[in-house]
Amino acid sequence: MMQGYLHEETHFGVFLLVTLILGGGCAWLMGRAIAITWRPWWQLVGYTMILGMSVRFLHFSLFGGSLLSPYYYLVDTTLCFIISLFGYAVTRTNQMVTQYHWITKRTGLLSWKRR
Repeated sequence: MMQGYLHEETHFGVFLLVTLILGGGCAWLMGRAIAITWRPWWQLVGYTMILGMSVRFLHFSLFGGSLLSPYYYLVDTTLCFIISLFGYAVTRTNQMVTQYHWITKRTGLLSWKRR
């Protein structure tokens, strides 16, 4: 029923492999790298747009998908941005509770508070 809304390929496995596993893995590492270098989260936006173009190119070159489809570019980029933001938040939380353990205390996977 959802075929065609999230992916254009005939097999969901292609979408899963290219967008979620390859693109999502790169997005997670990108969010992690930006958090480790203490840069702000909004820098993820520009880098994710570049990553979205790369994911679209992989769909095009490996599986014959459309290269210049604004809708599927937006889908791929949005999913990669969500994954990169999650990687950023997890890494930033780990940084705060590890490096400033005398000031902060973990309250969840994505949050901390002052002691």
